[in-house]
Amino acid sequence: GTGAAELAAAAELATRAHAAFPGIQAVAVDGQPYHEAGGSEGQELGAATAAGVAYLRALTAAGLDVDTALGLVEFRFAATAEQFPTIAKLRAARRLWARVAQASGASATAGAQRQHAVTSWAMTTRRDPWVNMLRTTLAAFGAGVGGADAVTVRSFDAAIGLPDAFARRIARNTQALLLEESHLAAVIDPAGGSWFVEQLTDDLARSGWAFFQEIESRGGIVAVLDSGWLAERLAEVRARRDKDIADRTDPITGVSEFPNLTEPPVVRESAPEVPVTSAGLPRLRYAQAYESLRDRSDEILAATGARPTVFLATFGPLAQYTARAGFAVNLFAAGGFAAVEGGITAGDESAVADVVERWTAAGSPATVVLTSSEKLYATLAAPVAAALKEAGASRVLLAGKKAHGADVDGYVFTGCDALAVLHATYETLEGAA
Repeated sequence: GTGAAELAAAAELATRAHAAFPGIQAVAVDGQPYHEAGGSEGQELGAATAAGVAYLRALTAAGLDVDTALGLVEFRFAATAEQFPTIAKLRAARRLWARVAQASGASATAGAQRQHAVTSWAMTTRRDPWVNMLRTTLAAFGAGVGGADAVTVRSFDAAIGLPDAFARRIARNTQALLLEESHLAAVIDPAGGSWFVEQLTDDLARSGWAFFQEIESRGGIVAVLDSGWLAERLAEVRARRDKDIADRTDPITGVSEFPNLTEPPVVRESAPEVPVTSAGLPRLRYAQAYESLRDRSDEILAATGARPTVFLATFGPLAQYTARAGFAVNLFAAGGFAAVEGGITAGDESAVADVVERWTAAGSPATVVLTSSEKLYATLAAPVAAALKEAGASRVLLAGKKAHGADVDGYVFTGCDALAVLHATYETLEGAA
């Protein structure tokens, strides 16, 4: 097939490169496409190991001995802001490759894996991109502690376009600081001996090896790419991660949590598009779903001069609603909605008329969120919801999990599907237009 032919051609080129430039690493086994398609650390390890074995077979078939072939191969892995999995992944990768080298009959030192860690594309954000500086610092730290031979720090604006001089300088200085001031390279395997890191390394090595063996049992990396089997396995993990991102179990700072609606956009020259791999593996970022909603908000702002809004129907004294109001402001801002807060009211029936009056003064937003305490919900949620719907509110939500007899259309709470809530809020907005 095409994949096998490409492998053979790469091996032939690597053989010629080795003959002309002894000592060069002519083959790069890249684990990043599996990571960027949504795969787990174990899947990235297993798929990269399988790809490495495919190259090793092609190189030896081209006439190189095992030790020489091993010396031509470098591995690239994604380093993420989750420092412990990054550390353990790199440590586990060396263990897996050493086992491959041993099984291939290589000499004792030939199986040392050469590692190039690159800060994750998938974790980068276009919104609040300054936070990417923190993400890449953590990722580079994890890569250094994990023992990578080389580390590339992506610029904080990588997801927006071509980096400017400032972004490139910060990326370079991140590495310089970790090397020269933090002295990460001065200690061999500084995480070694940590119970947690050792256990995580062992777990990832086992899951990575099991995935590698499953790939081999199905004909190798080329076969599982061509058949679509690998893409399906990566998609299964991606779906679970997408759910955790949607309900903010996995928060994205500056995007799904603590978004800044007033941030000025960072503008960069467009970067060339990276094509989808021939195997059909997508290149995705975790923040994309929320950022598309923010883009939608920007379009409405450009067209109308104002962002889409939701109204927080707060009732009672400040202490009764402020926690839930803050939660709701944060949730809706993640989708580009400005939340208009009703303010303090009395804790009795007089609050009903006050809330409706303030909703009208705010422009009668289509979506309203009842925001107060459980105690006040018990007596006021039902009449406030009824009055708002009678006045014309299209959709009434409640901040909490219990309706208290109120006729509400849904709930917002910690762990709810924030993306579903935000998409439904845009649908309500369009329906009311």
